[in-house]
Amino acid sequence: MTTEDTSAADATREGMKTVGFSFELQTQVGNARAGILHTPRGDILTPAFMPVGTLGSVKSLAPTDLRAEPIDAKIILGNTYHLYLRPGLDVIEDHGGLHEFMKWERPILTDSGGFQVFSLAQDNRIDDDGVTFQSHIDGSKHRLTPEVSMHIQSVLGSDIAMVFDQCPPAESAPRDHDVAMRRTTAWAKRCAQVERPAGQALFGIVQGGLDVERRLAHLAELVAIGFDGYAIGGLSVGEPPPEMYRVLGGVAHKLPPANPRYLMGVGTPADLYEGVVSGIDMFDCVMPTRNARGGTLFTSEGKVQMRNAKFRRDTGPLDPQCTCYTCTTFSRSYLRHLLKAKELLFSRLATIHNLSYYAQHMRGMRQAILEGREPRPLP
Repeated sequence: MTTEDTSAADATREGMKTVGFSFELQTQVGNARAGILHTPRGDILTPAFMPVGTLGSVKSLAPTDLRAEPIDAKIILGNTYHLYLRPGLDVIEDHGGLHEFMKWERPILTDSGGFQVFSLAQDNRIDDDGVTFQSHIDGSKHRLTPEVSMHIQSVLGSDIAMVFDQCPPAESAPRDHDVAMRRTTAWAKRCAQVERPAGQALFGIVQGGLDVERRLAHLAELVAIGFDGYAIGGLSVGEPPPEMYRVLGGVAHKLPPANPRYLMGVGTPADLYEGVVSGIDMFDCVMPTRNARGGTLFTSEGKVQMRNAKFRRDTGPLDPQCTCYTCTTFSRSYLRHLLKAKELLFSRLATIHNLSYYAQHMRGMRQAILEGREPRPLP
């Protein structure tokens, strides 16, 4: 570890004030890490993939599905922007928070709403204080600032909250990335000053586009503030995968080693592998659930499109190497029938499988690291 890395780690430890939240690094192979993220609601073995529950629900699945093997999700995501607009904070507050609202007792991470404000909202207007935007649902006008974002996440009662950030498109001009970095740093300071519920950790978000030096400069600003964890935002937003991997290779292992490292909104099985060997601990993405509902399933032999006519009379399992309920119970022929007939059961069975695939392979990479081996790419 370099003197620079040690200083960053020391500064970060000083900034970690969340009781019951800590990261334990177990072993490392190259930049790939295996660890345990300790939270008041349970431990999370890393590297880990976090299913996305945008509206308080991982689409088509019940909490019992998510807790069952081999998915056994230790943490899921909720979406600040979407839950604020629907059902609204008053409804969630009536239930005492998001955990009770959706009957999920394990940890939840909530994003800050920053990405959605810029990608979904109509007529958003940004200034140094925050963003004014119109809801994509009904056109109503709203104002989101760092303090408002933290208040929403406080009401949601998430175990990990994210700072409010500005996420510019990858193709933005360098000056636009500089403005976004400046604002994100200023907003991160304001988020850190807001009182949070007991046990709620706060992660900073590194911006800077595809410029590694910008990313590292922004990281230094966030480390000086001090957070419980650090995330890389603003990737997988249209840039070619090799460009994303180049940035990951230059930035991920520079994130403070004493804290969890989170790559936001990524990705494909190949993205997960590249992230892990670059030093990332936590991932989330809608890809496995969204692809499942559309009929694209990930298997040990690669992607399978269940609409394919060759599966019409295929009595074999979807993936012989998978131990999920779908693969140990139903044939490819039956799954194709459900999809073609537009039966709702298909979404559930397909989503169970895709999340199982991700979970099993993340555990495989973790086991390889624990055994001193470099992880293997996923099919």
